[in-house]
Amino acid sequence: MLETSARLLRLLSLLQMPRDWPGAELAERLGVSGRTVRRDVERLRELGYTVHATAGTPGYRLGAGTGVPPLLLDEEEAVAVAVGLGTAAVSGVAGIEENSVRALVKLEQVLPPRLRHRVSALRSATVPLSAPAGAVDAAVLTVIATAVRDRESLRFDYRARDDAEGRRAAEPYRLVSSGRRWYLVAWDTGRRDWRTFRVDRMRLRTPNGPRFAPREPPAGGFVRYVSERISVHPYRYRGRFTVHAPAEVVAARMPATVAAVEPATRDTCVLNAGADSLDELAAWVGQLGVPFEVHEPPELAEHLRALGARLLDAAG
Repeated sequence: MLETSARLLRLLSLLQMPRDWPGAELAERLGVSGRTVRRDVERLRELGYTVHATAGTPGYRLGAGTGVPPLLLDEEEAVAVAVGLGTAAVSGVAGIEENSVRALVKLEQVLPPRLRHRVSALRSATVPLSAPAGAVDAAVLTVIATAVRDRESLRFDYRARDDAEGRRAAEPYRLVSSGRRWYLVAWDTGRRDWRTFRVDRMRLRTPNGPRFAPREPPAGGFVRYVSERISVHPYRYRGRFTVHAPAEVVAARMPATVAAVEPATRDTCVLNAGADSLDELAAWVGQLGVPFEVHEPPELAEHLRALGARLLDAAG
């Protein structure tokens, strides 16, 4: 009996790899006959696993079932899942925290001591820098993600930055997380342009709207589009600079929530950033510690001259 159970676990481990397995290869891997493989596959089906028989060369493939049967994880996968669950427990997705904690408790109960110590050490040594700005309902994210996948339009009430509310209709394309907030990139059918919507300000209406044909994404892609919309557009001053450093170097120092960076040449890049004061804008680009030129706004150049003069006076 123990030998049979161990063989079933080994068979399940093989089938969880995303590929089709010829019956003869499974038999060779397990050191049994083809008849035994067929009998073991039937046992897995009785336990709730969906095992499809593949066409052509007789074989098998694990599929999705109607329930959630046990999963087999190797050591590194188990640690990755445990760390992910711990992170989700303090995420900005409402309703997922308690479920993540329950799943984490179940997983840690069956982890070997050495793996449990690794997970515990990582979790105890890690703290979030800031809490999520606004939690969103996990069910809302699921509905939006499904609409993105199925290319179904969304109808929703939206509260804008100035607290004005209105009804919107949009074609959803991507969900983007900044770490503190969730954003939806969508084509606003009423304004006939791309827009970014904060998910915590959306109140979905049902049913969804009609299906839509896909459009070309905004210039630079969805992530860059969101970065520009949250780091530049909401502010009084919008700065554009040429920075004499590679784009990857500047992007490592300026988070996407602070500035949008795009390559210009191998050794230069264009930086777009926003701020509500010229001093703040000057501080953001000045702290990079590399040469740069100001293109916008025009008043920033004069402000930098005056600031430079004050700094020189202060230095004697």
